[in-house]
Amino acid sequence: MSGVSLIIITILGISLLLYLIIRSKMQAFLALLLASIFIGLMTGMDPLALLETIEEGMGGALGFIAIVVGLGAMFGEVLRTSGGAERLAFTLIDTFGEKRAQWALGFTGLIVAIPVFLDVALVILIPIVYSLAMRTGKSLLFYAIPLLAGLAVAHSFVPPTPGPIAIASMLGVDLAWMLLFGFIAGLPAMIVAGPLFGRFIGNRIHVPVPDHIRARAEAEEQETSDLPSFKLILFIILLPLILILTNTAGEQLLNEGAVQQVFMFIGHPFVALIIATLFALHFLGRKRGLTKQQLQDMSTKALEPAGIVILITGAGGVFSEVLIQSGVGDVMGDMMAASGFPLVLLAFLIATGVRVAQGSATVAMLTAAGLISPIVGLVDLSQPSLALIAVAIACGATVLSHVNDSGFWLVNRFLGMSEKDTLKSWTVMETIIGVVGFLVVFALSFFFN
Repeated sequence: MSGVSLIIITILGISLLLYLIIRSKMQAFLALLLASIFIGLMTGMDPLALLETIEEGMGGALGFIAIVVGLGAMFGEVLRTSGGAERLAFTLIDTFGEKRAQWALGFTGLIVAIPVFLDVALVILIPIVYSLAMRTGKSLLFYAIPLLAGLAVAHSFVPPTPGPIAIASMLGVDLAWMLLFGFIAGLPAMIVAGPLFGRFIGNRIHVPVPDHIRARAEAEEQETSDLPSFKLILFIILLPLILILTNTAGEQLLNEGAVQQVFMFIGHPFVALIIATLFALHFLGRKRGLTKQQLQDMSTKALEPAGIVILITGAGGVFSEVLIQSGVGDVMGDMMAASGFPLVLLAFLIATGVRVAQGSATVAMLTAAGLISPIVGLVDLSQPSLALIAVAIACGATVLSHVNDSGFWLVNRFLGMSEKDTLKSWTVMETIIGVVGFLVVFALSFFFN
């Protein structure tokens, strides 16, 4: 089959994927599998070989991702139920002062959303935004936008959140490099989209605290003396990130031997997250009076929302594997090599296109990574270059959140805004995050090959 035919079939397969998700409202897990089967059969793959490819793609993706996402979900649930997120927010706001509360909320969101899913983190922390807005009389957007910017950056850029983990796994990126460039791109993105844009839009659109939310927020005002210590929470959240960084540091800086193996072992994401989860269960669970049964129930509950994330990510692995085995990857790689088009820019544009079309950041990341992974497999790229491509995908999957994105309606509901004001605030904030992050990544790509 000619290269042009393979590309046309791939475009049709992606169109089918978007149709099933957007028009048929099909679950992304099933839609990704059907699109993969369509591409495989239409490109002439043997049906039985295609089924083996699906199994290999699912298994290859989930062998790493299922463990990391599962442990991360348990870790985040313990943090949520212990009040650790609130402790971080209260302490940072006290440290920064009320006049700089926007900065405190931005950094709170950035830290909390590393172990906790974005929507859960928003539910936990939004009462603090209500409280600040009622106390100062400022627009809800003045405080909500910085918090949302921090949450969105961590959700899209920083492992071990599911999206970055999935991209890293599909592209073969070392998580330490993903962490490093995720923070390097994410921090300026959070600052511009959070405190700076939050002040701008908060002074132009006044969103009051709705009366029913005002009454509920006052009724649920929390006593901070019962919360765990700030230092303990910060240590437990940063522990797995520090351990993961020791993996790469040990590999790069130490000579081969027992010491290097110890650093690489404890710095592997599996071991790092197991250690962090055990710390959380003990210090935020048992030490605070929870029974063994309560901890078991908490851990089981945490795995329920993680299940769908794991399955969708696995289906993304199937999509990528089918593209490789069908020969589409080779054709795309040859085309890219001949065009001289920067891979980091291509990754951003593909993710942006899918994001705008169907709304889900996760599906946009998986689709873009699936299309890019066969290409990077044909090019000799360093780990820093792969990580920059991965972060570029995350940037593209963040921009232009609008009415087809569940996050749009989540923010719209919690802040009680009109759709027009949500577009002016949340959509613009998400776009700033993606664009600023990509500009940082694109600039760095000239220094790493």
